Amino acid sequence: MDTTTYSPHPPSLTIAQLGNPILREHARALSTAQYRDMAPFFTALEQKMLAHNGVGIAAPQVSESVRAFIVASRPNARYPYAPLMSPTLMLNPELIWTSDDMEKDWEGCLSIPGMRARVNRHTSIEVRYLTLTGEEVSTRMEGFIARIFQHELDHLNGIVFLDRADKADYVTEAEFLKLMQRA
Repeated sequence: MDTTTYSPHPPSLTIAQLGNPILREHARALSTAQYRDMAPFFTALEQKMLAHNGVGIAAPQVSESVRAFIVASRPNARYPYAPLMSPTLMLNPELIWTSDDMEKDWEGCLSIPGMRARVNRHTSIEVRYLTLTGEEVSTRMEGFIARIFQHELDHLNGIVFLDRADKADYVTEAEFLKLMQRA
């Protein structure tokens, strides 16, 4: 069992960039004893995501290799057409079912700034995760929110979105913005 203790004040977090080995690690599961101790960390994780216009962020992206992420779809400068949902912390998340239907769409990542790529993802999924209070939640996700979950789950397994994209589908952020203006 991990005996790491956490400060009662939210830490200042730095986003790990592509090339940092932590982004390629398989994150470890959290014990129920760790949930509340890590609450300040999870608060800081959400603040970091919101400050960078993210719609999701995984703990390994700030150099904490634990199975936790936040899904927080909302329209912003990076994702103007994202649906609105409350930020949801997901501990020890699992993908329990995927639709046969898949869709290729654009993704970006706070750990890979300046890049976008089209990634094929399941359009509908069923997931299970734990809340900060230890409650188990099972739910179905569709569309963009399902995409976010799959992207963040990949981070917990040492996978980045570029690993799932064809090299012909990589673009810089500047070219992506030009594409969106033409669409």
